[in-house]
Amino acid sequence: MRKAAFVLIALLGAGAMPALPAELHVAVAANFSGPLQRLAPMFEKASGNTLIISPGSSGQLYTQIKQGAPFDVFLSADTDKPRQLENEGLAVPDSRFTYAVGSLVLWSAKPGLVDKDGKVLKAPKYHFLGVANPQTAPYGTAAQQVLTRLGLWERLNHEHRIVIGENITQTWQFAATGSADMAFVALSQVLGEDGKISGSSWRVPQSMYDPIEQAAVIIAGTHQQAAAAAFVTWLGTDPAALAAIRAAGYRTAN
Repeated sequence: MRKAAFVLIALLGAGAMPALPAELHVAVAANFSGPLQRLAPMFEKASGNTLIISPGSSGQLYTQIKQGAPFDVFLSADTDKPRQLENEGLAVPDSRFTYAVGSLVLWSAKPGLVDKDGKVLKAPKYHFLGVANPQTAPYGTAAQQVLTRLGLWERLNHEHRIVIGENITQTWQFAATGSADMAFVALSQVLGEDGKISGSSWRVPQSMYDPIEQAAVIIAGTHQQAAAAAFVTWLGTDPAALAAIRAAGYRTAN
C-alpha cells in the first residue's frame, strides 16, 4: 500500500496544483476526527486548501459514499472499506494507503476502576461496558475480538451489560458521561497533550486484536483530484503531519 502513496504525486503532474484554494470534503472515521481537526490548519498553511470535515463510523461513511455523498477523500478506520470502494470503481486507483495504525484502550472516567491488566472485565465491579458497533466500527470489531478471546463476549451480552455505540465517539461519550462504567475506545480519544490518560485505563495488548490499520482513499467522483492528491500525499509524507499523528496516539508507516 505504501507504493500508492506515492503514485499520488504523479496525479499532481507538473504545475497541476490548483491555482485557487480548494475546499476538500473529507469523510473521516470518528476516532480520527479530533486529530484531523488539529491537522487541518497545518495543511491549510502548507497548501492554501481547507478541509471540510465530516466524521462518522466507517461503515456509515462507506454507505454514504456508495449513495453518492460528495466527499473528496475518505479516511477510514480500517482498510477493508477503502479497498471495497476501489473494487467498486468508487475510488481513484492506487490512491489507497495506510495513514495511521490505531490502539485500543479500555477506559473509564472513574479513577481506580480499570486496572492496568484489564482484570476488571471479569470482576463484578461494573454494570455497563461501552463497545462501538462491531458491524460498522473497526474499534468495535477489535473490542469484540478482545472480549471473545477472554471468553466474555457471549456472557456479557447475555447479561445485557454491553452498551453498543453507533460509533467510537458515542462509545467514548458513554464512559465520559457515566452512561457506561467504562468503554473500549481509541487511545487517541483519551490521550492528553501531556501524554497521560485521565481516569483509569488498560492499553490492550496488540496480540489480543487484529491491527487497526486505517486507510485513506481518494473518491473517484471528486472534482478536486489534484488538491485531494496533495492532501493525502502530505498526510502520508510530511514530517510535521506524521509527528502530529503519532502524538495523537497512533503509529505510522513512515
